[in-house]
Amino acid sequence: MLKEVVILNAVSDFLNRILSVFSTFRFSDFLDIALVALIIYVCVRIIRETRAMQLVKGIVFLIFIYLIVSLLNMEASTYIFRSIFANILIIVAVLFAPELRSILEQIGKSASRRSLKAIIQPGAAVELAEIENGIESVIKACSNMSDSNIGALIVFENETLLGEVIESGTLIDAQASRELIENIFYPKTPLHDGAVVIRDGKVYAAGCILPLTKKDVKSSYGTRHRAAIGLSEESDAVVVVVSEETGAISVARSGVLATEISDGDLRDILMGVFLPNISSSEEKIISKLTRRKRK
Repeated sequence: MLKEVVILNAVSDFLNRILSVFSTFRFSDFLDIALVALIIYVCVRIIRETRAMQLVKGIVFLIFIYLIVSLLNMEASTYIFRSIFANILIIVAVLFAPELRSILEQIGKSASRRSLKAIIQPGAAVELAEIENGIESVIKACSNMSDSNIGALIVFENETLLGEVIESGTLIDAQASRELIENIFYPKTPLHDGAVVIRDGKVYAAGCILPLTKKDVKSSYGTRHRAAIGLSEESDAVVVVVSEETGAISVARSGVLATEISDGDLRDILMGVFLPNISSSEEKIISKLTRRKRK
């Protein structure tokens, strides 16, 4: 009986404390909590999406060592660690300077509404710039390869992940550039016969094998065109083809191949799919960029 009374008193005391907290809770307290939560969320995003994660592991290790030396009353070591942690904010700002600078630069270049999204999703602004760079690099490379009649097959991954396709090739995961793309498709290079996969603006893999379409197509279409149509039938990817015979540029989407595409048309297609107007489709872009773990 006495035990039950003690438990009831403890529960009653706990509930009274909760009620006392809510009785003094103000709207400004809610804003304070929301702001702190936003700051923590942004920090986590920065850490997770950059090389800063390795630095964080080092800081956690230092904290672990600090706890040990404190428990062992090692005065000299404890003094050194206290000095370090007393200036931890400055140290973090210095260590993470490249990541912070890159994110702030992207936010500064954005429109006001887009900047708010970039603050909430700090990796998104950076990825948008990478996607735009990837598109421009592909357009320039395709233009040059078209003039030289060099065949190419370039896949822009969209919502549907292309893990099986990527596994069939060689992982590159490099920043896109005209020179890199042209070098991959230069005749007699090891990877020139396969497809390049562009993921979030980066040249993610090369020498990849694509499924061929099973439907009847024009006899003038080569293996690259059949592969482009085949993959576009099985996914929402946008596949760009440069004909080795004619130098013509084609684009496959949803099982349909558009031929004789100009540089301007290619830019409009890719920009329209991956970088639509922020005013009308911003939510879709941010959702796409911040979805999924791929690996």
